[in-house]
Amino acid sequence: MSLHDDAVLVLKEYEDQQELRHAYLEHLETHPHGLWKACRDGHITASALVIDPQQGRVLLTLHKKIGMWLQMGGHCEPADETLAAAALREATEESGIAGLTLLPGGPVRLDRHHTPCAWHFDVQYAALAPEGAVEAISDESLDLRWFAYDEVADVADESVLRLLEATRARI
Repeated sequence: MSLHDDAVLVLKEYEDQQELRHAYLEHLETHPHGLWKACRDGHITASALVIDPQQGRVLLTLHKKIGMWLQMGGHCEPADETLAAAALREATEESGIAGLTLLPGGPVRLDRHHTPCAWHFDVQYAALAPEGAVEAISDESLDLRWFAYDEVADVADESVLRLLEATRARI
């Protein structure tokens, strides 16, 4: 199965945000290359909120290009076999944490937003940090920091807050 086929299947199985889900599926139908950064009409991205439920905290990155506190994530790559694998790869690369596991049940949310390169059709997962996880900043970040759940509203935008809320509801 191709990454494109996986993305279509994941989105068809996703039960929330119907209007946005249909927009994602339409994008993939009309743009066979709609998973790749080269698609200037927008592209599917994959992200994951790294969460430590035992400590009641999330790990956010201060994105180097955007200058905002966000979840880990980014563009799909040819080696990614699934959207979930892309999200897990991005979370692992950007957090430096080995042993992350995605929260079962598929994506937590969808979020479409404009970036300097194009529209991002972000498929958002949640990644559970293993006990004793130690983060390491990547060259894609200005900073990397754990925030208690109630601190996130002070540093992040509404999209991150919605992702945190949906993640906590699923845990």
